[in-house]
Amino acid sequence: MVKKVYPVVKRCVFLCFFLVVLSVAAQPQDKTLSLEDALAILPEFQWDSFLQTGTFYSSGHYASFQVGRKGESCFSLIDGYEVISAPSPYMENGALRFPESFITSLKNAIDAEINNDLKPFKVAAIIVDPGHGGRDSGATAVQTINGKKVSLREKDIALAIALNLRDRLVKRYPDKKILMTRATDVTLALEDRASFANGIKVEENEAIIFISIHCNSEMNANLKKNPARGYEIWYLPPKVRREIIEKDGFNGSEEVRSILNTLKEEEFTYESKLLAASLLARFDEFIAPASPSRGIKEEEWYVVKRTNMPSVLVELGFISNPSDAALLFEKKSMERYTQALFEGLIDFVTLYEKPGGFSIIE
Repeated sequence: MVKKVYPVVKRCVFLCFFLVVLSVAAQPQDKTLSLEDALAILPEFQWDSFLQTGTFYSSGHYASFQVGRKGESCFSLIDGYEVISAPSPYMENGALRFPESFITSLKNAIDAEINNDLKPFKVAAIIVDPGHGGRDSGATAVQTINGKKVSLREKDIALAIALNLRDRLVKRYPDKKILMTRATDVTLALEDRASFANGIKVEENEAIIFISIHCNSEMNANLKKNPARGYEIWYLPPKVRREIIEKDGFNGSEEVRSILNTLKEEEFTYESKLLAASLLARFDEFIAPASPSRGIKEEEWYVVKRTNMPSVLVELGFISNPSDAALLFEKKSMERYTQALFEGLIDFVTLYEKPGGFSIIE
C-alpha cells in the first residue's frame, strides 16, 4: 500500500541507501549554504561524523543523506521510503556545505509529506477471487451428508461464499469498489485474475486488497483413519522477489527503482500477514472448533505472487473430509464462513484506515 513504512523497513533501506551514490555534475550556479543557513530552512539536524551522514528533521518527518564531493549528486532518503537525487553536500575546511538546491529539494519533499499527513489512508478496493470456475472444477468429492450422497465441487462452494461476501461488503462499504474476478461459473486463467487486480487504479493515498477463496482436498482421504481437515490462510513468503515497480515507465535510475521495489515488497508482505492474521482470528471465532485451524502459512501461489498488493489465499476446509464437507455444504455453516471472511476484512480495513495506520506498529 502507499506511503506506509515500518521501523524495520526503514532501518534496512537506510543501510542500502548508503551503498548507492550517483555522480553527476551539479549546476555551477547553485548557491552554497552553511549549516546555519540550512537550519533556518530545516530546523533540526543530526550528524554522524564517523559515517559522514546527516539527517534533517521537520514537523515529524526526516531526510537522510551522506556527504559526497563538491560537484557530485547524491541520493537522499525521505521518511525511509522515498528517494530523491540532488547536488550533494560536501565538507570544506572541516565544515559542512550545502548546495541551495539540495536544501530546497529536501524542504519540498518534506512539505509534500506534511501535506500527505492531511490525507486519510483508505482501502479503496477489495477484490474477491473465487477459485477455479467453468471447465476447472477444482477439488471434487462425493460425501454422505444427512444420509444423502452429495457431490461437492470447489468452484461452486468458492463462488457461493464469494457472492455472499461481496453483497455484504457492498452494503458495509458503499464508498469502496467491491470487485470479483468472476461472478459466474466461467473459466478464468490465473494470469487473468492477477491482471484484473493489477489493473485497478487508485489514488496515491489509497490501497487495494485481494482475497482468493478456495477449498482443500487430500488424495486418498477415504483410505485414512484421520483424513486432513481444517482451515488455513496463505500469504507470499518474504523471500520471494517481485517486480512491483516495473522498469518500463519508471523515470529514474535502476538503483532507485530497486530500493523502492524492495520497500514496496516489504510493505505488501507485512500487510498480507496482517490481513491473514485478521481473517484467522475471525475463523477461530466463527468456525472453530467445528473445524480446526491449520494456521497461517507461506506459499508461492500464483495469484498472491502476481498481484501487486496485500493478498492472501484462504483454504476454507477439506471437502475430502466428511466433517469439513458437511460444513461447507450446509447453508447455515456456509454463512459462518462468509461471516468470518467479512469480519476479518473489516478488522483489517479498520486497522489500515485508522490515524497513523500500520506505521505505529512495531
